[in-house]
Amino acid sequence: MNEQQTIHQTTTNIKTRLTDTCENTYNNATLEAEVLLAHTLGQSRTYLRTYPQQAINSPTIEQLNSIVERRISGEPIAYITGHQEFWSLDLDINKDTLIPRPETETLVTCALEKIPRDKSIRIADIGTGSGAIALAIASERPACTITATDICESALIIAKNNAVRLSLSNLEFHCGNWFEPIQNELFDIVISNPPYIANNDPHLQKGDLRFEPIFALRSGHDGLDAIRHIIRNAKKHLIKDGWLLLEHGYDQRDRLITLLKDNEYSNIIWHNDIQNQARVILAQKDSKKLTKKRNN
Repeated sequence: MNEQQTIHQTTTNIKTRLTDTCENTYNNATLEAEVLLAHTLGQSRTYLRTYPQQAINSPTIEQLNSIVERRISGEPIAYITGHQEFWSLDLDINKDTLIPRPETETLVTCALEKIPRDKSIRIADIGTGSGAIALAIASERPACTITATDICESALIIAKNNAVRLSLSNLEFHCGNWFEPIQNELFDIVISNPPYIANNDPHLQKGDLRFEPIFALRSGHDGLDAIRHIIRNAKKHLIKDGWLLLEHGYDQRDRLITLLKDNEYSNIIWHNDIQNQARVILAQKDSKKLTKKRNN
């Protein structure tokens, strides 16, 4: 890049560099170029479009070059900027948290359909990460109380900070493995986006996944270790007729249906994500079957 460039020239140059790179395919290089430049300048994308002829000084160009190289190497923009939008919420994230994805918004939509707007119910978000799911639900259902757990203390710090920054007070956060921090508590809904990728899945070595925390992605030889644990243990924490909601891999739906039936859940429902891939499953604690089993 030249030492003195306008915002418009710089955006065009970044777009060209991103488009021409061999390592990545960019669905929207213009958007990525604007996001990286706006982040470097500490301005909004609207500012870039309002002042396209504004000059950029040499130190800023050097800083931008370094950031663009990180993106060309494959590092996700969300980790470069430290931000990701989810459910219209601007979330802080870092490399201790997964990057919230649009597909997971399907899980939030399904949860909201089960939560009356003005009813005060208790919800547990197990493995909350950046807090994306819990925060989205809290923002839409302020009468509810959401309890979020995560084994990663640094991820919980991010989630707590997000809650404070978004002025959401109907949440509480606990550090520990899955249900351990809430051993004696009951909830109307248990929700989770757990790890669900098989240990040897080649996708772990590609794209954004290379940079994300492996403990939040990988889950046993078939990707179902965490899901099996949650399905088995959620019943102890659900009220009568409470609901379990899980995100899962695109090819795991049928195995989850079998797991849920084997663990005596009922009213099993599944939903596809925005890519029309199987992504979310809901099931209800079957209190009648559980009671019958206990009586035998």
